Amino acid sequence: MLRINTKCAILVALFLLQACTAAKPVEEMKPATEKEPIPELTLNLAEENCSCELAEGLDYTFLEKGFSELVAGDHIEAVQSFQRYQRLEQSAEANWESGIAIAYVSTLPKSPFYDPVEAQKAFNILKTQKKEQGVKGKNLHERALFMRDALEAFLVMQRHMNDLQVANTTLAQDLKKREEALKRLRELALGQSAVQP
Repeated sequence: MLRINTKCAILVALFLLQACTAAKPVEEMKPATEKEPIPELTLNLAEENCSCELAEGLDYTFLEKGFSELVAGDHIEAVQSFQRYQRLEQSAEANWESGIAIAYVSTLPKSPFYDPVEAQKAFNILKTQKKEQGVKGKNLHERALFMRDALEAFLVMQRHMNDLQVANTTLAQDLKKREEALKRLRELALGQSAVQP
């Protein structure tokens, strides 16, 4: 036990000796009264006489609230927020953005407003209004632009589905006629073979 304590004492003495040799001499240390200059802090703020132009735009509060409600799956609240946004802003851009958002909600199968036919009508009206009123894409909320693209893709897909259903109905009718013609041919062929002994 005495050997362990002496070994520990020797190690502690070595550490202290090493610490003393690593320390700076007193003359190299700076006095506590002498302070280094503090660099000046510069902020990148606009100057008081700055002629910065504030971007004029729409207040997207209710529009963005509607987007959030739509993501949460609350379709009724989302449509109400879009309508509030349309009423408060009363501009061509706000009318177009809220109209696109409401038409988009009409394309969602889980929505209580689901009606692809009405969505198609509303989308066509909004496209003509956008051209007539000169609504420009750079002033519109980008989520509304995404909704427009998704709505357009959905409506194109809906037209393709309708075309496929018409083609399917036509093919089903042709198949039924062919089966009836084959049945008559079999009856005729079997009838002739039965007559010929």
